Amino acid sequence: MTTPHELLEVLKQVKYPGFSRDIVSFGIVRDIQIGSHGVTVDLAMPTASDDAVTQIRRDVEAAIAGATDLPVEVSIERAPPRPAPGPRTARTGIPGVRSVVAIASGKGGVGKSTVAVNVACALAQRHAVGLLDADVYGPSVPMMLGLDEERPQVRPDRRIVPIEKFGLRAISMGMFVGERTPVIWRGPMVTKLITEFFRNVEWGELEYLILDLPPGTGDAQLTVAQQVPLAGGVIVTTPQDVALLDVKRGITMFQQVNATVLGVVENMSFHICSGCGARAEIFGHGGGEQMARQFGVPFLGAIPLVRDIRAAGDRGVPIVVADPQHPQSRAFIEIAGAVETQLEERAAGMPSGG
Repeated sequence: MTTPHELLEVLKQVKYPGFSRDIVSFGIVRDIQIGSHGVTVDLAMPTASDDAVTQIRRDVEAAIAGATDLPVEVSIERAPPRPAPGPRTARTGIPGVRSVVAIASGKGGVGKSTVAVNVACALAQRHAVGLLDADVYGPSVPMMLGLDEERPQVRPDRRIVPIEKFGLRAISMGMFVGERTPVIWRGPMVTKLITEFFRNVEWGELEYLILDLPPGTGDAQLTVAQQVPLAGGVIVTTPQDVALLDVKRGITMFQQVNATVLGVVENMSFHICSGCGARAEIFGHGGGEQMARQFGVPFLGAIPLVRDIRAAGDRGVPIVVADPQHPQSRAFIEIAGAVETQLEERAAGMPSGG
């Protein structure tokens, strides 16, 4: 008997009219039920023309009919219209920076900084990109970029010049203190530092400023929400149940500060043995995609647990830079492309699954 999961895979072939993306990645498919009466597909449609709704209904019915002999019913809920987007430069609040994107996680240890650094490097292959390490207590960006010994220049006018590496303009608390020096600060000092990084760093003209947020929801996240309008946020998780529970907190955090959730990335999704090539789902698998579907946000991709990714970060040369043709580099590059697509479609006022 056909399962809902199999029918969901079938619906990935249905494109949103006028876009190359499918309706599943847009987050339009909310539920699929199979019963004695037939198949019911629940769709949550964003603002769209009646012609687009009619086309999607017709394509869904045809796709399901091609996969099962059961009768098909398509239920469509129309979402309220989104406010018209303003100019991108007006939304960022940082002169010269077009889009500010936050990489976040509900808990630590899920590889958030690894995702942030590699996605930033992937975007930097085509655009001017900055990387702001907002994790004041545990900055890891300097090590991952091989900048442990580098110190940013402070000009006579007190403006800070970010360090450039691999096409990125980067700044981090770790560039101002030694790697063994703990940062023992109260909340107001954290707020002041992040504000300084936003307002007093000479970022120049950037297409994207990527923020590597600390895990959880605290002073740093609140400061970011208050200081700059985010173009969107990306949630990084692992397949473990305890990590997936914190995805809800991350999504809720972005919603409460009126920031768009661009999607979910599942890190350490599975392990591939370097010797025999066998695949092992050590922490489980697919939980990130399921959570994204539950909340109606795009699933941006899965990153396996591979030694090469960790080793490249430890050497200070992200894998996207060290070996652009590596299969895992391609995974990061595809995620970066998915983030770009989400931003472009939202800037155009089109649906993006949120």
